[in-house]
Amino acid sequence: MATPQSHFRFLAFSLSIIHISLFLSTTATQLPLLEEQDTPITHFQRYLRINTAHPTPDYTSAVSFLKAQAQSLGLKTQTLEFVQGKPVLLLTWPGSNPSLPSLLLNSHLDSVPAEPEKWLHNPFSAHRTASGAIFARGAQDDKCIAIQYLEAIRNLKSQSFTPHRTIHISLVPDEEIGGIDGAAKFVESEEFNGLNVGFALDEGQASPGDEFRVFYSDRVPWNVKIRAKGRPGHGSRMYDGSAVENLMESVEVVSRFRESQFDVVKAGKALNGEVVSVNPVYVKAGVVSEDGFAMNVQPSEAEAGFDLRLTPTTDPEEMRRRIAEEWAPAVRNMSYEVRFLMGNVAVSFRHLSSMLSLAAFFVQVGF
Repeated sequence: MATPQSHFRFLAFSLSIIHISLFLSTTATQLPLLEEQDTPITHFQRYLRINTAHPTPDYTSAVSFLKAQAQSLGLKTQTLEFVQGKPVLLLTWPGSNPSLPSLLLNSHLDSVPAEPEKWLHNPFSAHRTASGAIFARGAQDDKCIAIQYLEAIRNLKSQSFTPHRTIHISLVPDEEIGGIDGAAKFVESEEFNGLNVGFALDEGQASPGDEFRVFYSDRVPWNVKIRAKGRPGHGSRMYDGSAVENLMESVEVVSRFRESQFDVVKAGKALNGEVVSVNPVYVKAGVVSEDGFAMNVQPSEAEAGFDLRLTPTTDPEEMRRRIAEEWAPAVRNMSYEVRFLMGNVAVSFRHLSSMLSLAAFFVQVGF
């Protein structure tokens, strides 16, 4: 009897073939010819040229392109819209025994913002160099995966292969901003329940080589804001405990924690996804003036944001304690706010007292 694992291995083999063909370097003399052909690489480039970066992702064009590709393969297509303007595209390759639990392959339509002026090539041009490198926003995260799914199916169909289990591909919006209006609503829908999913495969971290790395867990992202307050005053004076000074001290503490986690990765004792990661994403301070910031005024407030990601084995209460007592201690006029997703609900908490554990907080908000 066929198993989900056996079909997954066959599909993974085909995906690896497509992966090699997508990223195999080409010579300069081959490039013009490849541009004119209908190949996996040109399919990839066409998808990359559709700007689905936030804050204004063009989902309509992306869905139209992917639906056309799917229909050319004889796949069934269905567009679901649980929130207006946020489509979920569902593609289906029926198996010979549809009563078996199905396989679900997932990819997201959107990508993070780009700063075109800082790119070597326009991030939505999908420029391919003579060495075969493709420059585009979303190339790795994760438009390559959607194209690999489709090209793997194209390859299998060319060999007259028919899966025993039905294979679905879900292409979802808003993953980069939490997925509340995309995957979160999809998995709670009647349409999802009707798929009878037995195995699901989603994106992982990019592989530096030709192999596929499979991950069985994912980290939980916390958006952390740390705020500092201090005595404002003229720039000629030095005050103890100014807002910027307090914030800088906190940034140093966070950086030391980051280094301790990164050292474990560098020593080869863990992968990136097996440690708690934290990265600074913005710093905000200063008194605004006509030409930028007043250089002779010490501000009364300063703020920094961090992308914190917890492993499945990280104790969230211990992390909250670390933030409250080490990263943003109230004794230094510091406060903090943490935002994260629980199910399809955005949850936030700020400067909880030591008497209120995170678990108790979850109970209070109804989880």
